[in-house]
Amino acid sequence: MTRATDKITALYCRLSQEDDLDGESNSISNQKAILEKYAKEHCFPNPTFFVDDGYSGTSFDRPGFQRMIEEVEADHVAVCIVKDLSRFGRNFTMVGMYTNITFVKHNVRFIAINDNYDSINPNSTDSDFAQLRNWFNEFYARDTSRKIRAVKKAQGERGEHLTVNAPYGYMKDPEDPKRWIVDEEAAEVVKQIFTMCMEGRGPSQIAKELTSRQVLTPTAYHQKQGVPTPNKPNAFPHHWYSSTVVTILERREYTGCTVNFKTYTNSIWDKKKRHNTPEQQSIFYRTHPALISEEIFEKVQKIRQSRKRQTRAGHTSMFSGLAYCMDCGAKLYYSTHKADDSKPGYLDCSSHRKNNEVCCSHYISAALLERLVWKHMQMVIWSVTCCEGHFRNVMENRLQLEATDAIKNLRKKLAKAEKRMAELDQLFIRLYEDNVSGKVSDERYAMLSGNYEAEQADLKQSIQVMQKQIEVQEQRTTDLEQFIRTTRKYKGIEKLTPYMLRDLVQGIYVGKTERIDGHLHRSILIKYDLLGYIPMDELIKEGLAQQ
Repeated sequence: MTRATDKITALYCRLSQEDDLDGESNSISNQKAILEKYAKEHCFPNPTFFVDDGYSGTSFDRPGFQRMIEEVEADHVAVCIVKDLSRFGRNFTMVGMYTNITFVKHNVRFIAINDNYDSINPNSTDSDFAQLRNWFNEFYARDTSRKIRAVKKAQGERGEHLTVNAPYGYMKDPEDPKRWIVDEEAAEVVKQIFTMCMEGRGPSQIAKELTSRQVLTPTAYHQKQGVPTPNKPNAFPHHWYSSTVVTILERREYTGCTVNFKTYTNSIWDKKKRHNTPEQQSIFYRTHPALISEEIFEKVQKIRQSRKRQTRAGHTSMFSGLAYCMDCGAKLYYSTHKADDSKPGYLDCSSHRKNNEVCCSHYISAALLERLVWKHMQMVIWSVTCCEGHFRNVMENRLQLEATDAIKNLRKKLAKAEKRMAELDQLFIRLYEDNVSGKVSDERYAMLSGNYEAEQADLKQSIQVMQKQIEVQEQRTTDLEQFIRTTRKYKGIEKLTPYMLRDLVQGIYVGKTERIDGHLHRSILIKYDLLGYIPMDELIKEGLAQQ
């Protein structure tokens, strides 16, 4: 066992960012001088410093503090000295646990110099006041937290950036730290990541590609630029993780907007960050230069929702996540031949592959599907670029007709749901009056009111969905203009690319092979992004007639 004379005197110092504002009185150097002088004057042996610089007193997960506690639990500490009780911590419960239980169990004497507290005199008046001081220390932490939260809330509601560092791809403007400007070198990497995702590559594939190119990770890049980061330097600065890629792909800030209140914490004691719902977040548009368009960002989020299966050799198809069975609606899985994985692959209905009684085969080679889809897309591009006026007129009439019917049906359902909401309000009033008068028992009142509340919650959610659907239908003309702008980019393109496919197409529906008049026929429907199905036969026939 360690002898008493061999034990150390733990001199603990702590300084938080808030304490640093108080000046030299709470500085680490000042605390060290006070503690060292006190230990020397009172002949405490083997003084050893444990320091936490920049750590809040509300948390006890501090490296210096934890090292000291490890020494205490190993019975290596005889005395623990702090400048005052607030340096030890600002959590009334945790301070009490360590000083009244842990230190007592391991026979550690605890001294707070400026508070005149010494655990060797448990019956002194100062010991009684120490409990009050601990409570006030906690109250101070709570009050400070409330003030900081109020300031941050006000800043966030004004649209100011709440993040300490600018996201990878941006940097703070040297002339105005509140503004973000483009960091060209990192921004190019961000654009490449979104491009690779649009081409059908998953986060792991993108991470492997960036690693093979020896691209610095965001942490390594910031450290090279001299920008402080919360992460420690990595021994492999070019090794990308899929989680890093996912974080970049999900950051809406790359569209040029500020997103505040994405996370929250329950209290000053619970530092775990929890995610707010999109409705609870505050989004401010066009606050800084965009690296990615809003349209591409939304398409990437849809792509991320679809899991892409790889063959045994690691191959994927550009149609993965886009091709569906026309009969059952299931996805078409991409596969290669078992005998030779290098041969061209094919797609087939996933429901049929799992159970051939559920759906029939919709087998189609990937090469044939590519030719058919590319032929149709070429006709769409030709119609937009060569007969734009005619294309716009035909599609406007079609979209207006579809939107009118859809809005009419949605408004009927919406009116019915709103009427039922009003009826439920009246039923609540009657039910409450019957309960008060004794006509309805408390048990039945609780059951019926619970059912009404659940129905109202469902109706409220349905009403919000229908209102959003009506807004979408009313914006179909805007969607047409956006589709035309996007399609114009591909004039003169001679080959179908994965990026182009995902930029223009929302889904491809493949029908089963049928024999008609002795010939095999296969139906393929292409649902284009924003517009849906485009009647190409009508467009080309009338377009050629007008030329």
